[in-house]
Amino acid sequence: MYSMIEIREMTLEDIPEIMLIERESFSTPWSEGAFVEEMTHNPLARYYVGILGQTVVGYMGMWLILDEAHITNIAMAKAFRGRGYGRRLLQEAFERARKAGVRAVTLEVRESNFPAINLYTDLGFKVGGRRKNYYQDSREDALLMWLSIQGEDSFEDSGD
Repeated sequence: MYSMIEIREMTLEDIPEIMLIERESFSTPWSEGAFVEEMTHNPLARYYVGILGQTVVGYMGMWLILDEAHITNIAMAKAFRGRGYGRRLLQEAFERARKAGVRAVTLEVRESNFPAINLYTDLGFKVGGRRKNYYQDSREDALLMWLSIQGEDSFEDSGD
């Protein structure tokens, strides 16, 4: 189903739509200024959006640091969750990162965010640690997850 989604690099013009998704997704959302700063002043940052028709349905950001990528954020608009679009966005970002020489991807996820943990596990991530009291709003722990993306395998759909 998610083959209809277009994935492209995020632009500054996307930020108003990104902010709507950010506010409905997180209890402590990033500010518009944080996105602008990342996109204009952080040479490590790569940001992508998923587009369906003319609508931004999700976004993700990551930092490319040497041969590792760290996912800084990912969110889908509530109305578009559970349709495979987040998976497709991640797969495309991983493929682009792999082509840039990245060998591993890391991220932190709330230990209570079971839908995200299930998606990451399904994509091959493994829990590599725990960050105690990581989230300021709830003092909840974060799971630190890792994925190896070395090799020539692509991240095309493996089926749902």
